[in-house]
Amino acid sequence: MTRPNRPLSLALATALMGVALIPLSTAALAKELKMGLITPPQHVWTQAARQFADRVETDSEGDLTVAIFPAGQLGDEPAMFSQMQSGLLDMGIMTAAITSLREPSVVGWFTPFLFDSVDEAEQAARTQAAQQMLTNLGDKGLHAFGYTFAGMRHVLMRDTAVTELDDVDNRKIRIIPIPAMQTWWNAAGATPTPVHLPEVYQSLQSKMIDGVDIDLDALVGSGFYEVADHLTLTNHMAFPAISMVSDTTWDSLSDEERRIVETAMQSALSWANQSQIQAEQDNRAFLEERIDVQVLNDAESVFAEANAAFDDTFSGNPLISRFQEQVAEQQGGAQ
Repeated sequence: MTRPNRPLSLALATALMGVALIPLSTAALAKELKMGLITPPQHVWTQAARQFADRVETDSEGDLTVAIFPAGQLGDEPAMFSQMQSGLLDMGIMTAAITSLREPSVVGWFTPFLFDSVDEAEQAARTQAAQQMLTNLGDKGLHAFGYTFAGMRHVLMRDTAVTELDDVDNRKIRIIPIPAMQTWWNAAGATPTPVHLPEVYQSLQSKMIDGVDIDLDALVGSGFYEVADHLTLTNHMAFPAISMVSDTTWDSLSDEERRIVETAMQSALSWANQSQIQAEQDNRAFLEERIDVQVLNDAESVFAEANAAFDDTFSGNPLISRFQEQVAEQQGGAQ
């Protein structure tokens, strides 16, 4: 019987093992980033996050991937901010509302009646003041990429449309718990009531709240029209979000990885903003077929006292004032 050549067999086995381990080695080198959002899967911000993740994986040839966690799976926004700042969460598309609790100048985006449309708000993101707000987040351990928008804010009520301030007097209106909204709604005579977005549907259904300060994308995506029948279109505030990454994560990426991430994010934000401009029309048409939808044409005058309260409280911030001035100049030049 011929005995096998042991040295040759051993060499062959070693070579084959090396070939078998090549995919494992490549996989081991791949990085996965975690990205959190508060919005549901169908929301434009979540869709943008998925587009971003797909492009990152394609452009990096699978060496860099992004896992998306929508609908507050990783906690509410304050929790996700803490996770990013401690390095436990890599990235997020975070509402400017909660971001303003960390960078006060971001409150400028909630200046009442500063914009008539998502298109105007999207253009305002290019102002020097808006870009400075993003830069200021660097002091909070965050690298900001840019803005995206969920639509203008309106008022959804269970029992009545809003035609005058008496219609919101002492009514419990759901807000995001930030000083800007608290100040504005208090001055309007309402009872601003913080409720987390995933709990709004049940709160309307159980009559714990009377109405909601809401954008159309969240209204449609979360089905609030099923439990509240009266939408008043007011356009009283814009509602942006800011895409960001933890400095800890950003510093850990190579120059090429940063280029891939930056390019993919800017592409996703551009897509989301253009999509939202069209979505405003689509969402309105959808709602008009299902509930009572009215336009409050003199909304700025109706809420004059609330607008003055906002100015008195927040316009002393130099960057907010500069933002308001630059937006006014921009809009004046566009006329």
